[in-house]
Amino acid sequence: MGRHTSRRWRRPLLAAVLVGAMLALSGCADGTRFERVGMPAPKTKQAHYMLDLWQWAWLAAIIVGVVVWGLIFYAVIRFRRRSDDEIPVQTRYNLPIEIFYTIAPVVMVVVLFTFTVRVQDKVLPNDQNAPRPDAKILVVGQKWSWTFNYVDAADGKTVHEGGTPAQPPTLYLPINKNIRFDLYSPDVIHSFWVPAFLFKMDVVPGRDNHFTLTPDRTGTFDGKCAELCGTYHSRMLFQVKVVSESDYEAHIEKLAANPDNQGEAKGTNYDNVQPGLSQEKGSEE
Repeated sequence: MGRHTSRRWRRPLLAAVLVGAMLALSGCADGTRFERVGMPAPKTKQAHYMLDLWQWAWLAAIIVGVVVWGLIFYAVIRFRRRSDDEIPVQTRYNLPIEIFYTIAPVVMVVVLFTFTVRVQDKVLPNDQNAPRPDAKILVVGQKWSWTFNYVDAADGKTVHEGGTPAQPPTLYLPINKNIRFDLYSPDVIHSFWVPAFLFKMDVVPGRDNHFTLTPDRTGTFDGKCAELCGTYHSRMLFQVKVVSESDYEAHIEKLAANPDNQGEAKGTNYDNVQPGLSQEKGSEE
């Protein structure tokens, strides 16, 4: 009996020790990253709201996990068989417990839904409540690269910059400015994603998707397509440079000085050429 009981306890105790060790080691590795629960450091004003939601959701999950594991261990200890001939009480219904495990999940879902909607309203407000944009950028996702149109940025004229899988483009953004992004695709569904912004949105043909972000940290950040869009989806990359307003204006002036970058591009004039890729030519609209 004693040997059988010790074997029964060995596995759950080992699991508990391993979980505790993993949490302790992850906390010692990088306190800041541990506090963010694996998320990148937010680089926009709106990203802080999403990080808060992510952290509170993890805290809620940990609390629920502790309660559930606590109840499991309590049941194992409290209602364990103490002798070979012992027969447990045969209970068919337990109304209080049934009410609890019906109401508790509903309450958790309502709470998480409420906080999610609040964050969504801050990150994606409707057009009436959205901040007035300081700059507008038309993002074009096409097979298999990106074109960035800086709308009315060069003395009221639009300039653009595109790339290829071999030479990914770079998107310039001014710091502490409200940037409105309009997303357009001439072919299939893509997804505009900058992990450091803690945000992504699909680029859907025939659908006007848009959002506004306010970068609050300078630096260079990676971007990519987050929607499987075809053969070379994995090479549909770009970079984002958040710079001072003067550096942003200097970049716009540089683009405006090149006739090839003037005007709006909603397809691509750029040949997606890279060793190992076939040439793909889009159309200008």
